[in-house]
Amino acid sequence: MSRVYVFDHPLIQHKVTFIRDKNTGTKEFRELVDEVTTLMGYEITREMPLEETTIETPVATCKSNVIAGKKVGLVPILRAGLGMVDGLMKLIPAAKVGHVGLYRDPETLQPVEYYVKLPSDVAERELIVTDPMLATGGSAVAALTALKKRGAKNLKLMCLIAAPEGIKMVQDEHPDVDIYVAAIDEYLNDHGYIVPGLGDAGDRLYGTK
Repeated sequence: MSRVYVFDHPLIQHKVTFIRDKNTGTKEFRELVDEVTTLMGYEITREMPLEETTIETPVATCKSNVIAGKKVGLVPILRAGLGMVDGLMKLIPAAKVGHVGLYRDPETLQPVEYYVKLPSDVAERELIVTDPMLATGGSAVAALTALKKRGAKNLKLMCLIAAPEGIKMVQDEHPDVDIYVAAIDEYLNDHGYIVPGLGDAGDRLYGTK
């Protein structure tokens, strides 16, 4: 069973409060999502392996640690997941970025894949899949399935707000994928929105309705 990590750091919780606030405008919302993603990024990269190297300081030669050549990829689920990419790129500037595009079929309400573009060495990379909202879990499951079909083996899912229903679906369908969130909310309403949530993340990121 995949593990669920909830980030309770005071700075993250403080900023999430303003992300939720309906009076937060597009510019500030976008900046806050970027900041929270960076803060979460410190934790999601905690287990990256290190290797020892030798350097010279202005005073002496010493041994110190560097990241052990671990290849990382960032894969936003379009479109809202794009709002989380820059925050992670600040920490991992060498990461390659792929994209997964999904839309919901109006009749079946199931996610339909319309675009997938990934690094050629996807099987060798640790992939962090980003989407601000984990609601029903349908889009996340479809994205993870699409990545695995193309050879991805090491996957993490990173969201701002999750509903219990979405977490359960991901755990049921992809028990090998750990989930990282800033908050777990109460439930989904009849329209599939997370309650209390933050509304439609894509619309609030990009000023659309």
